[in-house]
Amino acid sequence: MRAVTGLWRWRRNPLCRATDLAEAWVALAALVLITVVAPLTGALVGFLTEDSLQRAARLEQHTHHLVTATVVRPLGRAPESDPDTAGVHETRSRVVADWSAPDGSAHHGPVLADLKSPHTGDHFGLWTDPRGRITTRPLDSVTATSHAVLAGFGAALLAAALIEAARRLTVWRMVRRRYARWDQASDRAGPDWGKAGTGS
Repeated sequence: MRAVTGLWRWRRNPLCRATDLAEAWVALAALVLITVVAPLTGALVGFLTEDSLQRAARLEQHTHHLVTATVVRPLGRAPESDPDTAGVHETRSRVVADWSAPDGSAHHGPVLADLKSPHTGDHFGLWTDPRGRITTRPLDSVTATSHAVLAGFGAALLAAALIEAARRLTVWRMVRRRYARWDQASDRAGPDWGKAGTGS
């Protein structure tokens, strides 16, 4: 708004310098860019991220399989939680377990189980790839969308910050140039400028 009021105030003012008008135009251009380009950038980044994450989620839902594992023996508690479960902090324990892969192969080894106090013979769900290797829970559609919204919001903020930084840098250079011109004019006038009898 300062840019618009600045342009309106300076439009026919005899005290208006070219640099004042230029600064107001730079501020107006930055305002327009922030209100138009930043949201468009955020929307574009959000859309592209959403598309990419949804494709990844669909792929993971086809390649990650939930199998049933059996506890052989407990190894102790592990304070780890799945980063893709929104707000849910699961108690997980380390155990040695047996499980069968979707391709039918048998597997044995240490894993994290979502059991508070595991005992031998307990069953729990375990995410694996088609060959039985342990993997993460597949990305769900809601989580993918929330990540895309955050990416779009971050991109919009970054675009706005870059535009504002460019505006500040431009105004700073204009002010430096103005001060340099004032110094040159002062040097041309000499040290006696304004004194009586110097022809000023």
